[in-house]
This record gives sequence, structure tokens and C-alpha cells, in this order.
Amino acid sequence: QVQLVESGGGLVQAGGSLRLSCAASGRTLSRYAMGWFRQAPGKERELVTATTWSGTSTYYADFVKGRFTISNDNAKNTVYLQMNSLKPEDTAVYFCAARDVARRTFDYWGQGTQVTVSS
Repeated sequence: QVQLVESGGGLVQAGGSLRLSCAASGRTLSRYAMGWFRQAPGKERELVTATTWSGTSTYYADFVKGRFTISNDNAKNTVYLQMNSLKPEDTAVYFCAARDVARRTFDYWGQGTQVTVSS
């Protein structure tokens, strides 16, 4: 079992930055890949970025490449999402998720944190 708690959402103007945090707890976290998803009103949830705890494999959706960075602090069991050059279309609820590296699906989810970007 993995428990995930996000924090760091809020309201920011276009062009601004926010950093989201995801505190993870549970055994053997190194066997999990971590991801950030988002869901805007009326839209499906989409994968933003994902990484392994070792950082050896990282994915970014095209719409955030060059603007968002995922990182992790193994000592704190925390994954971060640094979001720069934010756009109004980045407005969504952002979710942290975990996937056993042997599985295709993300099975563990945080409660989500709202990010609102004003124009």
C-alpha cells in the first residue's frame, strides 16, 4: 500500500510558477513509478509527467515540455512538480499517483490539489 498527499496548489497569474509536492508513505517505494496527472473541468484526466524513484526514466507530455519539471527527494519520500511559465489552460486539479513498476496502471492516488492560472 502507498499513501499519497499533495500540497502546493493555488492561484497564480499567467507566466507565474508553482511547485506541487507529493508526500508518499508505504513500504518499498523504490518499486514504484510516480506520476502527476491533471483533470480540467469537463475533460478527462491526463498524464502530465512520470518518473521512477531512481530518476533514470522520465516522461513529459508535450504540452508541458520545457515548462514543468518532476523531481524527487528520496530522503523525504517526496515527489515535486515544478511548474513554470504557467498558462490559463494549465488550470486543473493535479493528482499525484503511484504505479508498481511491474504494472501498467497507476493504482494509488492522492486527493488532488487545485491549480488555477488567471489570464
